[in-house]
Amino acid sequence: MQGMGKRFESMGMKNGVTMAFLADLSEIGGGVLFILGLLTPLASLLITIPMVVAIFKVHIKSGSFSSNGGYEFPLTKLSIAVGIDLADPGKWAIDTFTF
Repeated sequence: MQGMGKRFESMGMKNGVTMAFLADLSEIGGGVLFILGLLTPLASLLITIPMVVAIFKVHIKSGSFSSNGGYEFPLTKLSIAVGIDLADPGKWAIDTFTF
């Protein structure tokens, strides 16, 4: 966490360790919510925000291809998160169960 915090600070973010922790928590929390199919709009938001920041703060200057450190992979994750949110979490999602 310390190393990532220093990298965040080198990109101009204040409180790098805190921001790194929040980014990790957001991506993990969003992923768990997606797996469960619970609170899908929130899950999408928890993944979308760090991906937008990653694209514009880190990857955009390297071009589009992941092999060159570009934004291809974060853009893919962002697209999937938004796509699932806009489409439907599916029939097995906890959100769709009625009790």
